[in-house]
Amino acid sequence: MSLNNSHHANGGVLIYAGERILVYCDGVEMSFEADGVPHFKGNKKGRIYLTTHRVIFNSKSNKDMLHSFSMPFSYLRGLELEQPVFGANYIKGRVVAEQGGNWTGEAKFKMWFNSGGAIEFGQAMLKAGQLASRNRQPQPPPYTPPQGSYYPAQPPAYSPPQTEFYSWVPHQAFPTAPPSDYVYMTEAPPPYPGVDPNTMPYPPPQANDEKAREAAASAYYSPANPHNVYMPAQPLQPDAPPSYLEATKKNN
Repeated sequence: MSLNNSHHANGGVLIYAGERILVYCDGVEMSFEADGVPHFKGNKKGRIYLTTHRVIFNSKSNKDMLHSFSMPFSYLRGLELEQPVFGANYIKGRVVAEQGGNWTGEAKFKMWFNSGGAIEFGQAMLKAGQLASRNRQPQPPPYTPPQGSYYPAQPPAYSPPQTEFYSWVPHQAFPTAPPSDYVYMTEAPPPYPGVDPNTMPYPPPQANDEKAREAAASAYYSPANPHNVYMPAQPLQPDAPPSYLEATKKNN
């Protein structure tokens, strides 16, 4: 997890080329338990984004030391869905700090949905993490602040592809898309494959002429060398490593 690092811009969320927002929810509250990290003090209220690569939280308070944080699936541990007899349902788990993430160690977290949807979001979060874990590298590189410019994200960033592969996304529980003027995209790719490693990054809006659009649509970025563009190769089929989530579901 990284704090105030590579996932916010102009008061909104910043995603990478080809990363898609699967679920968006406003009115989320979070708390953290970690030693020696003043950013985690007190409960945080804001917006949550489940993407094809991670979970992103943006705080609504400009005065809070924690403006935003990112939790790539490969850094999550022990996710659980809690349904107490008294009180609201919530998600809990642990998250490990990323290299260069502006903090160190490990933190426990809890996530409440003030308007409901904790169970649906948690199940989608578990499913996305399990799918992404099949494609992750043994030592995935950390997210780093983008070096280039960023721009308003295009429509493909707001929803998953309309295929059976994404049939588990809870559209009925979360029908609202994030405000378009609060979603930005960088040309850099995510540092590791996400839910579907065969999804190609969609071209940036700067491609105006026909040849430029065709070239952008038929190219892909290599996370190992994000400053170059390559023509498509055979679909990547990495071996599936063991699941990292240690996930269970509790029903009290």
